[in-house]
Amino acid sequence: MTSTATTCPVTIRIQEDDFDIAREIAVLTKSRTDIGAVVSFSGICRGDEDSAKIAALTLEHYPGMAEEEIKRHADEATSRWPLNGVTVIHRVGRFMPGQNIVLVLTASQHRQAAFQAAEFLMDYLKTNAPFWKKEESATGTGWVEAHARDDEAAARWTRS
Repeated sequence: MTSTATTCPVTIRIQEDDFDIAREIAVLTKSRTDIGAVVSFSGICRGDEDSAKIAALTLEHYPGMAEEEIKRHADEATSRWPLNGVTVIHRVGRFMPGQNIVLVLTASQHRQAAFQAAEFLMDYLKTNAPFWKKEESATGTGWVEAHARDDEAAARWTRS
């Protein structure tokens, strides 16, 4: 899903395949002379959680709804900050520790807007995006509950 709001292209993809961070940055910035900063965040499957070893992580989503919800938040980011491009790629499926899960790229003329928008989008993805995580460990398999620390981080973006 790609759209252009004013001069800010927004690309949202949910996929099983891995992504290449350098390639995605090159696509976002190709032939653009109005971009002075690109902030990238890549989320990677950890090998442990609270001292418990993680063997694998499975991510599921609600197709169609997930893309629309992420797009809605990307559009909010473009309305809050002067962005020149946004890319969000979220993988689904089964992941081993060390594998890529999510990529958020924000581009702007100046770094501050790009940093803030990337942080805003990641806080949303961690707390409210329609994804479900199941961890596999030596002690069993279970769905991951939300963390209060993630909710607290996301709360700072709430408009009064």
